[in-house]
Amino acid sequence: MNEQMVNPRDELVMKLLHYFITEEGYNPIIIHGSKNEIWLEKFDAPYRIIRIMTGHIHNKEQLEFDLYKTHTIMSKIKRKTFTFKLNLLAIFIDLEEDVTLNKVGEIDCININNEYDLFKDEKIKRVFPKMPKKVKFVEEGLQLFAKITKDINEKSKKEALKAENLFKIKKPYLTYFLMGINILIFLLMYIYGKGSEDLYTLLKFGALQADLVKHGHYFRLLSSAFIHIGIFHLAFNMYALNILGTQLENLYGKYKFLMVYLFSALTGSLMSMAFNPTSISAGASGAIFGLLGSLLYFGYHYRVYLGNALTNSIIPIIILNLFLSFMIPGIDQFAHLGGLAGGVLMSMAVGIDSKTKKIDQINGIILSFLTLLFLIYIAFIYVH
Repeated sequence: MNEQMVNPRDELVMKLLHYFITEEGYNPIIIHGSKNEIWLEKFDAPYRIIRIMTGHIHNKEQLEFDLYKTHTIMSKIKRKTFTFKLNLLAIFIDLEEDVTLNKVGEIDCININNEYDLFKDEKIKRVFPKMPKKVKFVEEGLQLFAKITKDINEKSKKEALKAENLFKIKKPYLTYFLMGINILIFLLMYIYGKGSEDLYTLLKFGALQADLVKHGHYFRLLSSAFIHIGIFHLAFNMYALNILGTQLENLYGKYKFLMVYLFSALTGSLMSMAFNPTSISAGASGAIFGLLGSLLYFGYHYRVYLGNALTNSIIPIIILNLFLSFMIPGIDQFAHLGGLAGGVLMSMAVGIDSKTKKIDQINGIILSFLTLLFLIYIAFIYVH
């Protein structure tokens, strides 16, 4: 049986895809309406976008139109992913010899006619030094296609398995446990006190009051996050905790989720002490705003896939709740702001599996520690 001939350009494209997906960890992007081009993304790489143009470019005018279209798609990706800078490497496979390529804004352009061009291109040698050797295969023709397809499918299966493990529904036992503590304390305030709206009972069970904390009642910085004033206050916060906690415990895991929750409660209490030093405050709102901040951090790292959810759901909910915090009397808006900041910082410190780099986690730990020291200074020393 005769070996079927394979188009050399198709073979080169397959080799490049194999390298970027299996070696560099890029993921394909579906661009509706695009033809003869392949888009790949990896937002923590020197080139966040790789675009492989397989169509023939006849002349300068066609190249200019192609780059204009690329800029338009890049602008859409920027808006969707909240990205200000988006370095893109455009690889042209079929370019007329008299057409000159130049860098255009954030787009670097290179012409690769065959795998030997990879050894000569300075951008490739600088950013992807392993590529020239990695695109060499022993297999040829259909055997090469079969191997490359198999490798890419195996890589895709691994990524799909990671995503499945991340997003699959698990029982949020810790969320239910936290809700149970809040409800139990609420009931105990009626059994062993005069109810959840009595000031003495609130203080007895651990509500936040700046002078008491400064005189050694440090436990109030966290205990106040488990106390609520009135049934509606409890019902609203438990509803929010059930919705957000179920999602974030699932996404981060129990221990990371608990660290985010408690740290947000702590930063919310310290912020409240600093800017509402004379008030008595209680409630899980600071911790819940921390969960909103944590969801925002997660959504940002998965913004290629959750861009619409970020713009249509997560960010509007945060803005609306902050707006209501400042507009409705009796709400401790500073606890909300402190919790929100604490949630983002601790999420950065604990990290997202397979997304957050070690250096980002270290920066998150440092920023969380410095923020905590700053709030302690403001709450205990600066404010008298």
